[in-house]
Amino acid sequence: MDRSRRRFLIHSSAGLVSAAVAGPFAAEVGAQQAPAPTPGTPPAFGTAPAVGPEVSAATLAEAEKLVRVEMTEKDRVQAASNWRESMAPLYEMRTGPRKVKFEPALQPWSRVQAVQPGMRSGPDRDRFVRSEADPGPLPASDDAIAWSPVSRLSRWIEKRQLGSERLAKIYLERLRRFDPKLRCVITLTAEHALDQASRADAEIAGGHYRGPLHGIPWGGKDLLDTAHIRTTYGAEPFRDRVPEKNAAVVERLNKAGAVLVAKLSMGALALNDIWFGGQTMNPWLLEEGSSGSSAGPGAATAAGMVAFAIGSETGGSIVGPSMRCGITGLRPTFGRVPRSGAMTLCWSLDKLGPMARTVEDTLLVLSAITGPDGGDFDCVPSQLDFDAGASVRGLRVGYIAKWMQEAPATEVDRAALRTLPQLGMVPVEVMLPDWPYDSLDVILFAESAAAFEEITLNHQVDELRAQVPDAWPNTFRQSRFLSAVDYVQADRLRRKIANEMARIFSEVDLLLVPSLRDEMLTLTNFTGHPSLTLRAGFIEVSEARSDWAPDPEHPLPKFNPPRRVPHGVTLIAKPFDEGVLGSAGIALERALNVAEERPPGF
Repeated sequence: MDRSRRRFLIHSSAGLVSAAVAGPFAAEVGAQQAPAPTPGTPPAFGTAPAVGPEVSAATLAEAEKLVRVEMTEKDRVQAASNWRESMAPLYEMRTGPRKVKFEPALQPWSRVQAVQPGMRSGPDRDRFVRSEADPGPLPASDDAIAWSPVSRLSRWIEKRQLGSERLAKIYLERLRRFDPKLRCVITLTAEHALDQASRADAEIAGGHYRGPLHGIPWGGKDLLDTAHIRTTYGAEPFRDRVPEKNAAVVERLNKAGAVLVAKLSMGALALNDIWFGGQTMNPWLLEEGSSGSSAGPGAATAAGMVAFAIGSETGGSIVGPSMRCGITGLRPTFGRVPRSGAMTLCWSLDKLGPMARTVEDTLLVLSAITGPDGGDFDCVPSQLDFDAGASVRGLRVGYIAKWMQEAPATEVDRAALRTLPQLGMVPVEVMLPDWPYDSLDVILFAESAAAFEEITLNHQVDELRAQVPDAWPNTFRQSRFLSAVDYVQADRLRRKIANEMARIFSEVDLLLVPSLRDEMLTLTNFTGHPSLTLRAGFIEVSEARSDWAPDPEHPLPKFNPPRRVPHGVTLIAKPFDEGVLGSAGIALERALNVAEERPPGF
């Protein structure tokens, strides 16, 4: 999750924390015991033994400021009169004598589905057609090989013109050479990688070729568990954590023959681009962060240090680094890729997806990691229908005209829109209601605070490097005072928005949007729609960009003359229509012809 909490802190109830409620909740049961019920009497609310600190009408008056409701004095007096018998006992699972331990892998009972009732649930067939077989001649230099897309690397490996061990050594050398500039590596897995690469070469020499990822070096965001290799979440409390098992996605890439060369940096606990080793920087502009929270995957892929990477997104963590670092990021439909063995930030939002230098590469990776594993209850059976050479003629691409004329859209976004008719695609203007989409963040903040409740309450979260108002430590604490009623109402708003998106996608096949438009970034993450962010051109910036709220005491670097950096656009598709995303993305990528330029110095 990489978006600044600035809007939330200004406008929402959590940003209004200006007074504290009564002191810490005490678990001790009061002296008064509830009378034994007469047989045949049903249980009643408000009859449990009194627990916790005394609560008065004044306590509730102060608490009203946190949740933005108002009661009369009479209401407060009545509510306070049996709070300790009615409401306080509900917290027993956390504070009482019968505390319940929640295992990290335990998922909530409620499940989220990206496909709404009555909607089509993706393509009717499984089909994967790669681009032409001839990759051209193998480049003469190691650096040129490193910059080649997976679609070519895999062909050279298949034809035994390039060995996996040689390729792994090329990327390991680049990781060592450039990491001091970027701070994108948490753990270099050199010995592990060379062992995997050696086995890949032996298998291929023996006639056992596993497919397009066999022998291809990759990097994983450091929230993917890797057996006997530390997985730190980029956070101080977990920096020495070594799991026993691989995440489901890691297992699938192992099965595909891919070679893990590095565990890549992530913003601590999946927020922005600062981790316990510092800030991960943008290869195109070393004075600014790479964006987050898939900071390391974005920087390493953009700098040619891995062939591809796996990132994750909760609210922009694939889109943001892909935009800033000028790569291609595919955020899959919620429920397509299993998250078993990956750090949980938000059960109903987290998604794992590929980050690469070309559109086709992201689809090659997605095809290897898609489908349920039995461990992630929100992951459902799905099909992927992709043809790299498919025609895009006639595809209806929706856009919101107003958004294309105002920030954060640029001339690059508008040029991409103008390119669509040249490719045979049909632009269609669509409209979205003017609703408070950021209200959905009540769900994110409540779930993330629950996921990291233990380290919040025991103050390990205080160890995180970032302790500013818009960082997780503060948000986790504030979220204790969010209303459960508002959580449910936000969930109902989520359904209302999903219905509105279903209406829009009855009129179009895709959406083209400014990548970091707050409303669309928020609502499509909550509705589970897949997105593809790809480099579409270049812009000039006069100031470094940041995921963090402005800090007057630490102003961002300014540039005169302005600096040239890549800029991307984002396509959004119906749930499980990643194949259509890929076809349209490849067509745009070829027409715009800006994907191959490298950041200077790398």
